[in-house]
Amino acid sequence: VGENPIGGLCIGAAVALVVAACMFLPRKLTTLVGFTEGASEGVRSMVGAIMILVLAWSLGGACRYMLGTGEFVSNFLTTMGFELSFLPAVIFVVACVLAFASGTSWGTFGILIPIVTAIFPASSELLIIGISACCAGAVMGDHCSPISDTSIMASAGAQCDHLEHVATQIPYVLTVAGVCVVGFIVAGFVQNVYITWAVSFALMLCVLFVIRSMERRKAA
Repeated sequence: VGENPIGGLCIGAAVALVVAACMFLPRKLTTLVGFTEGASEGVRSMVGAIMILVLAWSLGGACRYMLGTGEFVSNFLTTMGFELSFLPAVIFVVACVLAFASGTSWGTFGILIPIVTAIFPASSELLIIGISACCAGAVMGDHCSPISDTSIMASAGAQCDHLEHVATQIPYVLTVAGVCVVGFIVAGFVQNVYITWAVSFALMLCVLFVIRSMERRKAA
């Protein structure tokens, strides 16, 4: 399953359907016809997400196996003498932009994680840090993307204007993202989770204190 995400998703969906049927049908909370119609409606609602995943997997596979993007980036950075310790922060920013533009965190995972795994050696601590940066950046971009399904559902559930909902999320997201960039720079150099946590936590407190002081000045 780990090497075949498509198979993993299919198995997960099949198990979920079986478990749901065992929970609802014997208790007569729904009929077999109603359960089938609900499953069909769920499949139809997931067509867009499935297409995004398929295209993302296709693009990620093309970048990894056909174009050799990871090897190219790795060789380019080595030739240019680029410090690999800065790369987690760069990956985080790229993942943020890509997820915001595409509106999907999973699609960003599929595109960037194969490249990250090709850049860093398997024995390097930077591999875990790079994957973490990719996941964090993808979730950050997806959270405030106006075309993200989660953002659309959140604004619809709150019954507020969608663009206003997105606009209210961006200041919070950018604040945390700025701290994360510094945190991933620190993580790339020290490669110690406790030091990275301490620096990020202290920086976040400082940022919140500065924002609070600025708001008080505006109020005065």
